[in-house]
Amino acid sequence: MLKQRAAYMILLTLLMMVLAACVKTAEVTEATPQNQDTPVEERGTQSIEHLKGTSVVPQKIERMVVLSAAYIDHMLTIGEKPAGVNVEVRYGGDYLPYLADQLAGVPMVGSADSPNLEAILQIDPDVIVIESRTAENSYEQLEKIAPTIVLGNEWSDYEDDTTYWTQDLLTIAGMYNKVDLAKEKIAEVEQQAEQLRTEMEQLDQKNLAYLRVREKNLQIYAAKGHPTNTLLYHDLGFVPTAVTPAEQREDLSMEKIADIDADFVVLEVDPNAEDYLNSINASSLWKEVPAVGTDQVYTTDSFWLFKGWGAIGRSDIIDEVKGMIQ
Repeated sequence: MLKQRAAYMILLTLLMMVLAACVKTAEVTEATPQNQDTPVEERGTQSIEHLKGTSVVPQKIERMVVLSAAYIDHMLTIGEKPAGVNVEVRYGGDYLPYLADQLAGVPMVGSADSPNLEAILQIDPDVIVIESRTAENSYEQLEKIAPTIVLGNEWSDYEDDTTYWTQDLLTIAGMYNKVDLAKEKIAEVEQQAEQLRTEMEQLDQKNLAYLRVREKNLQIYAAKGHPTNTLLYHDLGFVPTAVTPAEQREDLSMEKIADIDADFVVLEVDPNAEDYLNSINASSLWKEVPAVGTDQVYTTDSFWLFKGWGAIGRSDIIDEVKGMIQ
């Protein structure tokens, strides 16, 4: 009798263990769909919409490679250091000078037109950010290395939006949950521009020609169509000259130089353009330009073309312009 009772107790215990296991399995089975419904952000990732669709990247980005001078500026603006950056061939394949101090030690990964895939692979990035022009030839290869975000429609779509340069900055800031910081930086640059515009309103003469000396010709930039142009003519209040085109830069023949009714000239000089610059300076027509006679010609390089796209660069331009007019 005792043996039967013991056997019964053992059987009952085993039955209870089986039932408990079934209940636990059912709980796990019911929990599985709930885990699948957990928001993406809670699982440590975020979805980014861009020109090539939607990419899923880590919620906390540790290593971002950027292949655009503008995006380097954007990252540094919000206090983030890139894990890898493109170089500019025209500056000897090095960092852009105005950002160089903040980029010390950051790996260089080729140009935007010809990225060094092996160098990018060695970085093991969480995400790669490129412009649409880079995507034309390299998107598929870069996407195999890491999720690749394609931003920017280039200035062909800039039209009349004078705040266009802020769009990619805000997108990158959003990836780091720093949109508020980005907006603060944008507001600071806008305030800086407004203060200088107030000073410029006191000037009686403020016609500006923004010129580029190339290897074999001279070009004049338009009044809009690029964020540097709109910074000068819209935000700061310079007045376009009679020969300044409205939307697209144009070649300017030697015969047209005398028609430049500019009180200020920004003269951007390509690295290989010294000979043509010398021929311009030697021209009697050049000496007829008002800014030449009053020594108001400001010689720069194409940094301004890069600087116009970022908060750090725009702030630099404003400081340089302030030095021009004082």
